[in-house]
Amino acid sequence: MADVVSPEVRSRMMAGIRACNTKPELLLRKGLHALGWRYRLHGRALPGKPDMVFAGRRAVLFANGCFWHGHDCHLFQWPKTRSDFWHEKIAGNIARDLRVREQLIAKGWRVADVWECQLKGRARRPLDQVLADCDAFLRSDQRMLSVGADRRILDAGRAARD
Repeated sequence: MADVVSPEVRSRMMAGIRACNTKPELLLRKGLHALGWRYRLHGRALPGKPDMVFAGRRAVLFANGCFWHGHDCHLFQWPKTRSDFWHEKIAGNIARDLRVREQLIAKGWRVADVWECQLKGRARRPLDQVLADCDAFLRSDQRMLSVGADRRILDAGRAARD
């Protein structure tokens, strides 16, 4: 099936997709800052360049987009075109996410993932509840947190838990 837009339009659309400073990330940053949390952004010295680094608490937070990180939720849908490319791309992102999480934990960091579907879409939760989950995680000694079900798509029609 051919793409419905020209290559130039597709290129412009793809160039507009951000890796950092996304809307979900900005919501979390603003909310956590209002709760008194201070953090560094996009820690380049750490595996995976976490979106927020809470050095004093040895904790990091990732604001994950459901499509790009293969989350098994209503926001994820396999693209109809170039399916082999997208399966390989999403599977690679999932493998990298798991590897980064293991590396961070091995270095003594605590890891929280906040899924985009918790902040938008039909399954979204109130922002104050999501922030309360993050706040509780940061105050605790909990090693990992997933705000939203920690389920990833492995292939079309099959989901699996990490």
